[in-house]
Amino acid sequence: MAWSKLKQLLESFLCPALYGRFEYRATSYRYLPDKAGLCYIAVDKKNVLNMNDITTLIRWYHTELEIKNDPDIQIPINNEEIEAVRKDTKGIVPEDRLKVIARNRKISEYAKELLSVQSALSKSNFVVVANKFLSISIEESLESNDILLNILALVDRRVGKKRILNMTEKMKLKHPIVQYFYELRLSTF
Repeated sequence: MAWSKLKQLLESFLCPALYGRFEYRATSYRYLPDKAGLCYIAVDKKNVLNMNDITTLIRWYHTELEIKNDPDIQIPINNEEIEAVRKDTKGIVPEDRLKVIARNRKISEYAKELLSVQSALSKSNFVVVANKFLSISIEESLESNDILLNILALVDRRVGKKRILNMTEKMKLKHPIVQYFYELRLSTF
């Protein structure tokens, strides 16, 4: 789906009290295919949630290095993970090296999860999550662990005042950016 159509659909579900205050923005570079562009959510003309393709990979790499180099972080590896590495390498890697490879894979997974939680998203991820949001129920979006799904659901007009007020306890456990959009929605009542 084209960005303009997706933006139009998302804005059609926007809570009426947020018209003029809340905005989905995206930039892309038509003649530079290696430049993926930016996507961000603006509230009162200020960029609140930036999603940038360029720095995401760099931050993921730095997060991975920090986890690898931190001696306090213990990452347990089970036999299933070692067997998966053995299967992938067709059994030609020495036993002690299998453990190192399995540990590095797990560190990469943790780094990606950590980065995801820190809401470092890309434009392509935004488009995927926005399409998912449009195809699932509001309840699923609100209960999801995905930060962006939570945000899109909180600013949706289908979520009423009573439901928003009943979510106070759940919101205390959510990511700070989700809490920000919850407070924004509360301010509209």
